Amino acid sequence: MKNILLILFTLFFALGTSAQTKKTVNSSKKLVAYFSCTGNTKQAAQKIADAIGAELYEIKPAKAYVAADLDYRNKKSRSTFEMQDPSSRPAVSGKIGNIKKYDIIYVGYPIWWNLAPRIINSFIEKNNFKGKKVALFATSGSSTIDNSEKELKKSYKDINWQPGLLIKKNTDNNAIIQWTNGIK
Repeated sequence: MKNILLILFTLFFALGTSAQTKKTVNSSKKLVAYFSCTGNTKQAAQKIADAIGAELYEIKPAKAYVAADLDYRNKKSRSTFEMQDPSSRPAVSGKIGNIKKYDIIYVGYPIWWNLAPRIINSFIEKNNFKGKKVALFATSGSSTIDNSEKELKKSYKDINWQPGLLIKKNTDNNAIIQWTNGIK
């Protein structure tokens, strides 16, 4: 009977220590912030937040985009006008609470004209990401994330940039988890 109690006590202690260790490893606070007009980036953001247990925050423009604003073939559409002007900074509605509480911030967006939409610049400039670990993710049917990532890194050198990820409709959760595990 003593041996059984000793074994049970040892197992109980070992399981408790394992759970405590896991909690310590995953103790960093993470935020997934995203801008989405059509819902694709929102779905990707939700996948990431669910996979890593992060808080989710939607980057909302002060003036919502309507379908006509997103018509890239129209040279007078709002998105075309914004993307042709590197200094354009569409107003962001709302604000993240205490940005200091997050260790890692994932920022997601659709690719527009091979870049991050200008509202991402507005969002970064509105919040103090200096020294924060920031990982970009993007959605696109045909573009890569490379140029948008390069341009943001060039513009905001005081951010601790992490590797980014392009998420397509067929990107599975394992790829997302593998990517997030590489962000230290």
